[in-house]
Amino acid sequence: MVEHKPRVLRAAFTLVEVLISLTLLSLVAAGIIYGSAQANRFAEWSSMSLAAQSYALQGLEQVRSAKWDFWTYPVTDIMPAPTNFTEVDIMDIPVSGAPFSVTNYIKLMQISTTPELREVWSQCVWVFPPTGQLYTNTVITYRAPDHQ
Repeated sequence: MVEHKPRVLRAAFTLVEVLISLTLLSLVAAGIIYGSAQANRFAEWSSMSLAAQSYALQGLEQVRSAKWDFWTYPVTDIMPAPTNFTEVDIMDIPVSGAPFSVTNYIKLMQISTTPELREVWSQCVWVFPPTGQLYTNTVITYRAPDHQ
């Protein structure tokens, strides 16, 4: 007579369970990679936007620091309205590869002559390389003469 040995029960995964777990693992990994890429893209956009804002403020400060004294003789402060300046520069952010250029448009407009008041616009236009989309950072202020 043949003696039967008792069957040992082993715990194991079926092929369907393994495939489902691999599918879930790949979906989680893809979500983590996508989230990391989006965070990197947003950080790059933020750094470029802050650098462009700095350029717009720099243009505004250049205009505000210029001497404006219309009491001098002969008058040297005759301004055609509006007066526009354009400045092209390299964006001051750390990059590898080709540098990014920005264009700063500065516009002066006479608001009133009594009292003397001008409006100063400084707009920095830049391109976000991954999308090719144009963005504009704008700073606006008023400027009065230097005398009291």
